[in-house]
Amino acid sequence: MINRLAAWLSARTAQSADDPPPVAPLALAATALLLEMGRMDDQIDDSERVRIAQLVKWKFGLDDETAAALIAQAEEDSASSTQLFGYTSTIVEHTEPEERVQIVELLWDVAYADGVLHDLEASLVRRIAGLLYVTDKDSGAARQRVLDRYGLSRA
Repeated sequence: MINRLAAWLSARTAQSADDPPPVAPLALAATALLLEMGRMDDQIDDSERVRIAQLVKWKFGLDDETAAALIAQAEEDSASSTQLFGYTSTIVEHTEPEERVQIVELLWDVAYADGVLHDLEASLVRRIAGLLYVTDKDSGAARQRVLDRYGLSRA
């Protein structure tokens, strides 16, 4: 996985100045986790796909083209990976605790994007939060912020 990412980043760096900038490992790891969240109920529906693109563009300051390339790379990468640890360890390595809480909030956002929280989605957020060293209290607060944004109540 790391060799493929390094090769992809090298190829992207070699492109012309008009091309989007290369993707950082943090952006790839976070996007892969968001996609994994979208897949937890066996499909990424349109509302989840749109929300993932919006969140990736906002979080990493990307334009549409760069965000689409990042999502495509993350889909390819996560399709061949069965472990979350590689992604979460990259995030822990490159972020401060507050930013890890923000990533957990993004995960809750994707989980609620289709209006329904599935048990598997809630379980995945809890598992990832633990791997990111985000406390249950901070994860719960992040979840509540998402519920407030969507106008939902805790089920």
